[in-house]
Amino acid sequence: MTDLDTFRQETREWLEANCPEAMRTPVASFEDIYTGGRRPEVAHPDQVVWCERMAERGWTVPHWPREYGGGGLGSAEVKVLREEMERIGARRPLDSFGISMLGPALLKFGNEEQKREHLPPICRGEIRWCQGYSEPNAGSDLASLQTRAEDKGDYYEINGQKVWTSYADKADMIFCLVRTDNTGTKHEGISFMLFDMDQPGVTARPIKLISGSSPFCETFFDNARAEKRNLVGELGQGWTIAKYLLTHEREMISGFGTAPGKSLGKAAIEEFGADESGRLRNGMLRQEIAQYQLDTLAFRATMERVGDEVKSGQGLGPASSIFKYYGTELNKRRNELNVAIGGEAALGWSGARYDDGAVVRSFLRSKGNSIEGGTSEVQLNIVAKRVLGLPDA
Repeated sequence: MTDLDTFRQETREWLEANCPEAMRTPVASFEDIYTGGRRPEVAHPDQVVWCERMAERGWTVPHWPREYGGGGLGSAEVKVLREEMERIGARRPLDSFGISMLGPALLKFGNEEQKREHLPPICRGEIRWCQGYSEPNAGSDLASLQTRAEDKGDYYEINGQKVWTSYADKADMIFCLVRTDNTGTKHEGISFMLFDMDQPGVTARPIKLISGSSPFCETFFDNARAEKRNLVGELGQGWTIAKYLLTHEREMISGFGTAPGKSLGKAAIEEFGADESGRLRNGMLRQEIAQYQLDTLAFRATMERVGDEVKSGQGLGPASSIFKYYGTELNKRRNELNVAIGGEAALGWSGARYDDGAVVRSFLRSKGNSIEGGTSEVQLNIVAKRVLGLPDA
């Protein structure tokens, strides 16, 4: 038996003994995901238990170094852990922007003090982060941002506005792009800072979406305070850090396309029934679901391959734009198929049959995937120029 076989056996036994039964069911909605924080939203008490048990082993972020709260696992061991979690249907114990976006940026650009201060609480789910990037006049043209940070000696004073700040009203801290210099090009005067959301001068107002939920906020800073120790990287290095972080954000969004959930095939058979051979009776829908499943498997295999390349030292680079675009399209297709399976009943805004309108709400919400994290048009332009090498039109 190899060391990896031993690790698999030990992991399987530990998961069987420690993963609560309630955490072995698919996540029903965004509200069913555990994000931690100082004021955690707990849909089921076992979410906290599961997070604590996994964090104790460093398995909330198994590939991060042990000294920063991670598991210190190699890529092969991480793959085994994920396979064993999938085998029993175990949910991810913790999802957060700290894990998917800020953490990788701090590991690359943060100093040792920042890593030791911020990374372990992220791994334990103690701090919930939000991202301060987009502004009313700086969306796709993010470098035009105007939120400013003024040097006040031992701290920076922040003034300005951000918009589409995901879960700003629930976050404990923010990683934020601010303008610290207006003398050079717009890209040169941007810095990357961390500061507390729970302080005077920070206001977050939820924006209600067409889906009925309000995950995004407009966020205002009026003489807010950012400590000098929480400037990440050098002054004016924010654009470099921002671009690196965006590759991880796009990778995170692309994962929506392969997120676990109830099988489309099983749901369709429950609705339409099966023929004598056990196949879905509706032939056209059967073909569409099969094509979606094949495309999802191919996409997942590609993400896994590129992930191994990244762990071996190769950068993700423009591949993140491919993933973001295609993952977005897959998620939209899955939601469209869910609506097709339910028919008119699935379009109801409320009612027990379709989880109080969850199907249509999720369908509407999925449309936003093609905007957030960089629009689909921006991603296709990046792929055309930096992957395919096509000339400007």
